[in-house]
Amino acid sequence: MHVPLTPLRCLLRALDLYPEKVGVVDGENRYTYAQFADRCRRIAAGLVANGVCPDDRIGVLSFNSSALLEAYYAVPLAGAIVMPLNVRLHASELEVILRHALPTVLLYERDFAPLVDQLRTAVPECLFIAINDSGPNENQDPTLASLLQHKPIPMPNLMAIDETAIIELFYTSGSTGAPKGVMLSHRTLYLHALSLAASLDHTDSHVLLHTIPLFHANGWGFPQFGVMCGFKHVMLRRFDPPAIFQLIEKERVSWVILVPTMAAALLSCPDRNKHDLSSLKYVILGGAASSPELVAQLEAFLPHTSITVGYGMTETSPVVSTARPKGTQTFPDDHQRLRFSASAGWPALGADIRVVDNQGRDVPQDNATVGELVVRGDQVMDGYYRSPKLTREAIIDGWLHTGDMAVWSPEKFFRIVDRKKDIIISGGENIASIEVEHALLTHHGVLECAVVAAPDPRWGEIPVAIVVVHENSAITEEHLLETARKHLGKFKLPRRFVIQTEPLPKGGTGKVLKNQIRAQFWTTTQPQEKELTK
Repeated sequence: MHVPLTPLRCLLRALDLYPEKVGVVDGENRYTYAQFADRCRRIAAGLVANGVCPDDRIGVLSFNSSALLEAYYAVPLAGAIVMPLNVRLHASELEVILRHALPTVLLYERDFAPLVDQLRTAVPECLFIAINDSGPNENQDPTLASLLQHKPIPMPNLMAIDETAIIELFYTSGSTGAPKGVMLSHRTLYLHALSLAASLDHTDSHVLLHTIPLFHANGWGFPQFGVMCGFKHVMLRRFDPPAIFQLIEKERVSWVILVPTMAAALLSCPDRNKHDLSSLKYVILGGAASSPELVAQLEAFLPHTSITVGYGMTETSPVVSTARPKGTQTFPDDHQRLRFSASAGWPALGADIRVVDNQGRDVPQDNATVGELVVRGDQVMDGYYRSPKLTREAIIDGWLHTGDMAVWSPEKFFRIVDRKKDIIISGGENIASIEVEHALLTHHGVLECAVVAAPDPRWGEIPVAIVVVHENSAITEEHLLETARKHLGKFKLPRRFVIQTEPLPKGGTGKVLKNQIRAQFWTTTQPQEKELTK
């Protein structure tokens, strides 16, 4: 029997098995799964009544909210494509995306009303709908409340769904150029949810706190996986460490998903020991490379919590590997265990991963030879929207080229060493910026750091370390260099340091924007910092 694969089956399962269970918590609003499904169906009916047709793009500009989670299901119920937008983008960046995607409808939170007013001219045919009723509404836009007045749309005939049709469109951050629209199909998203269910321990009693923005990378797959498995979803509008600790205690949260910068912020928060965190069972780390030191600090802070690092990207829905130990795996010491725990791990169910050289040949599985990580599997995108050339450049001979440089072992464990564009080539030697950052982060006084390439007349490029420290810190360049020497070969040591108290620039998910940091060193007007000798 062939039943089409679609994430709408995740919603149907939750409605069938957990109708009276509270499924979504958003501030004072609490919805059972029956209420959540009803709201999704009413919103879908409202969209259709406002002229939405199959395959229309429906943009959503919102912080984490019940409305954004509802859009993951309401838009497909209307036969359209949901397109969550990064709320941290500038109006000009959003205009580029909107002109490319040409959405029929854009749902927006009233917080972004001034921004939306700047976007109207970019897509004059687009219908703008306000998610919340309070706030300015000078344009008299329809509201989500008006959509909810419609009679619920019938549940779809699953057998009539084209599982290969595109259901989601996520635009990448554009850190390497113009934003690209990642196309994800019904089939891809459902199989990704099943892969997470097979790769992560879970029960239907779990409570998930949505710390990662749902507008990013398919919400890491938890809008489908969490609904399918009957989790309670707790919405967090903005990343705020004290609020996170309060919600963990209040809602008895068992799952938290973090990027490394978020985890570091929680560890340094003065409120971290003021709340009962005993309910927390799982912390998932991803979005950027984690260090063994960070994993060790989290384990010490949360001794009854499992810390699992994963790897993926928007183009892979996103999770394709996790660093969960194999049953046959042993470690000679705790250092090696932590080194593995901070790695990308091994492939998730449905994913094939290789590490290849520039000719597409596998590099030796010796945990040392660096190559590009390539992926093939059920989680991989169909391509980039309206960009066949970019799609051909990314997917070669059936393998997605990630742009991440990695090493792998005979046991098929992968460790990311850097982004391809972030590798520093100094005097003919390749230096992985992540390796240098991890070395510097072993200094207890370093809050965060980024290592980038700067031009140098002798070496071509040299590594420069931008290090964030506490106010009134006594850390000097010599202290940092001494720390780096304990972990790195001489040629990898930073040649320049910039020590500051201001946090590093970050994108919508907390990932450090290295392209912005790097740019300042490649301008002719940039003053030179003192160069340290190797």
